[in-house]
Amino acid sequence: MKTVVITGVSTGIGYAAAKIMIARGFRVFGSLRNEADAQRVQSELGEHFSPLIFDVDDAQKIAEAADCVREALKGETLAGLVNNAGIAVSGPLLEVREEDYRKQLEVNLVGPFLVTQAFAPLLGVDAELRGEPGRIVNISSVSGIRGMPFLGPYSASKFGLEGYSESLRRELMLFGIDVIVIGPGPVKTAIWDKAEEVDMEQYGASPYLPMLQRFQKVFISQGRDGYPAELLGEMICTALTIAKPKVRYAAVKGTLMEKLLMRVASARTLDKAIAKMLGLRKPA
Repeated sequence: MKTVVITGVSTGIGYAAAKIMIARGFRVFGSLRNEADAQRVQSELGEHFSPLIFDVDDAQKIAEAADCVREALKGETLAGLVNNAGIAVSGPLLEVREEDYRKQLEVNLVGPFLVTQAFAPLLGVDAELRGEPGRIVNISSVSGIRGMPFLGPYSASKFGLEGYSESLRRELMLFGIDVIVIGPGPVKTAIWDKAEEVDMEQYGASPYLPMLQRFQKVFISQGRDGYPAELLGEMICTALTIAKPKVRYAAVKGTLMEKLLMRVASARTLDKAIAKMLGLRKPA
């Protein structure tokens, strides 16, 4: 039985990917942040799921988790590592708190770096292990190739992850380990219920407040109309198992005209369209 490690499996994309990989005959080790979630997910996913409790910015706990997986593999290679865990910090870049911006980068960018360093030996960097080299799947976002207002911290982390992944893919050719990026748009998860509860009063004196309120409504609406998490789980499974995977998969909803506009329109044209939609224009 092949084994994969997936970070952030308590809900959403990570949970869906774990469920689908188990259904395909894999054993899954999944990271969670607390014991309560670990017990719940283990109960729901069954005997072929094993929880690993760590935060992706805690190098010591990650190393301990990697040792646990190494012991379970009994000399075999790890088939896949999915760097999925992440958070989204939003707000005007001129007003986001420094600690929130740093936390965004720590979780979404430093996290995959630490997890990959810890688990790379099991994927085939350690030549003493038996079996084919594994693959790494990094979960990015449409925000990793397109920056939207009020998602600056999140976009910065995902743009960074895209560059990190490309460099990593080329370096790991030495070991036969492939690196694939998946960049979804909005996905239907419980995060949108939480987004609706975000208190905008912290920006009560901000000149951005009306635009933030408009953006929140548009953002939540798009999220609730996004792709189901199961589709992303299937995409992760494909990236880990298909003979010749693409280097990047996208899952973004929208009409053909909208997608064409985003692809061919100039940056200035898109600036104007976004400014009109959100009211981001300097008063006359």
